[in-house]
Amino acid sequence: QMLLVESGGGSVQAGGSLRLSCAASRSTFRAYSMAWFRQAPGKEREGVATIETDGDTTHADFVKGRFTISQDNAKNTLYLQMNSLKPEDSGMYYCAARCGRWTLLRQESVAYWGQGTRVTVSS
Repeated sequence: QMLLVESGGGSVQAGGSLRLSCAASRSTFRAYSMAWFRQAPGKEREGVATIETDGDTTHADFVKGRFTISQDNAKNTLYLQMNSLKPEDSGMYYCAARCGRWTLLRQESVAYWGQGTRVTVSS
């Protein structure tokens, strides 16, 4: 069992920045492919960015150039740096872990989910 705990959400104005963190409870964190998903009210959860065990990253088109996923294996922590935030970026952000590579940001075969952290961007 591995616990994932997100933090760093909050309220910002459009154009602002936030950095989300996802702390894993076990060092086996580094054996998992990690990802950030988000869900806006009334909408389905969607993939934001993924990072594989070999460091390869994928970012959804709607965040490319603004968000960056990274991880620090020494700290068992996943990050999402979010810049130039827009109101449509508002929602709950979740980190997730799976064995094996992610496929096109799809939330398939997720082994662990965090509880989420809320991001609110005002215009």
